[in-house]
Amino acid sequence: MGAKLIVDLAKARLQEESHVRCSYKHHPQNKGFDALLEMMRFALICRRCTSAPCVKACPQGALEKVTSDRHDAGILKRANMLCTGCGTCAIACPFGTVYTDLIVFPSSVCDVCRGRLAPGEKPLCVRTCEDGSLDYADVEPGGDLVEVFDGIVAKVAGGSTWEPFLRKAKEAVR
Repeated sequence: MGAKLIVDLAKARLQEESHVRCSYKHHPQNKGFDALLEMMRFALICRRCTSAPCVKACPQGALEKVTSDRHDAGILKRANMLCTGCGTCAIACPFGTVYTDLIVFPSSVCDVCRGRLAPGEKPLCVRTCEDGSLDYADVEPGGDLVEVFDGIVAKVAGGSTWEPFLRKAKEAVR
């Protein structure tokens, strides 16, 4: 068991707001953490419809369902260069779980600093995170921790994949 990046989605804000810095080597000044948040939210919030109306509705073909070893129904993936931010996917989603305001154009993806950390060192994003939403430690998924991707764990109340986000949205409406 190795250390995993732990993201508390209830606390997480976009990089610009949380001042998280990222050391992803292929893109200077990248938004690797923002892209990771989008992928995690798609994996955790999306209800994974069989018909995927959001994918069919996209006029640019920017959304696709990608199979994963953890999500047999497939998770949404957005093609950065095709998405125009029109919001058609959000309108087509029958559950209201696709949000157009998550990240307009992410530029790269988190690689959890694989192969670049010294023993005991934490990734730059964890060291610079001001909102307390990130940690890097040895953890065993279960309870409130859901392993979303290899080496990346989400802290979600009750371990549910989408219910906490819907509760939060319902409370905001009241």
